[in-house]
Amino acid sequence: MATDYIGIVGLLLILAGWVWEFLQTLKSNKAGVPLSFALLYGAGSFLLTLHSMALGDIVFIILNGAATVVAAANAVFALQRSCAARGKAANAPARRKKKG
Repeated sequence: MATDYIGIVGLLLILAGWVWEFLQTLKSNKAGVPLSFALLYGAGSFLLTLHSMALGDIVFIILNGAATVVAAANAVFALQRSCAARGKAANAPARRKKKG
């Protein structure tokens, strides 16, 4: 039974860190991680969530489910930033090369 409490405390500490990071992402309106990392992390967390569900481990279901949500949010912000950067580059006036 003591291990259940240790697991719950660990879960709460990790979730607190992710909530803090997520709030910083919302505040700055940009992802703190690269898109490739967010996609890989999100896919891995999703698969671990399914594995946890098969095992019936509620602590890891919550933990990995939350990790999947945070990774998905970071991926959305990274995609928005990438699309915005491409849009700015496409709309930027062409620079003339200076002659000699």
